[in-house]
Amino acid sequence: MDTAVIPPLATPAPAAPAGTDTSTLFAQVAFNHLLGLQREFAQDGVARLTLAARPELCNNFQVVHGGVLMSMMDSAMSSAALSASGFQKAVVTIDMTTSFHRPARGRLTAHARSQGGGRSVCFCEARIEDEQGEVVARAMGTFRYVRV
Repeated sequence: MDTAVIPPLATPAPAAPAGTDTSTLFAQVAFNHLLGLQREFAQDGVARLTLAARPELCNNFQVVHGGVLMSMMDSAMSSAALSASGFQKAVVTIDMTTSFHRPARGRLTAHARSQGGGRSVCFCEARIEDEQGEVVARAMGTFRYVRV
């Protein structure tokens, strides 16, 4: 049996310096603008984003592409994680699991919530609902706090 110590894959980056405000990071992500994501709310570990479906975001079945839904939930969960830190830290996604429940059409709303974590990671969950309130997709994600 090999008893060699295996070093960690990466050393966690320290949190953003005290006084850092990461509340505007969402608006600085060009991809969010490209998709048309709107952040309606992000506070105390909870976030809500909306997206109006349009033809260029759809797949060959004329429903919103799964990659768009995943990006929407990723942005919603990262907003929840940022707000869980009081917008004093930045985050990167290190893991995300997604399930699709039904075709997504029309105006979509992503709801995300921080489910805990610690100084270096935050665990989150998200769901997307259509205009009728039906859940079209769900995700769970792990986010690492990083220096900005």
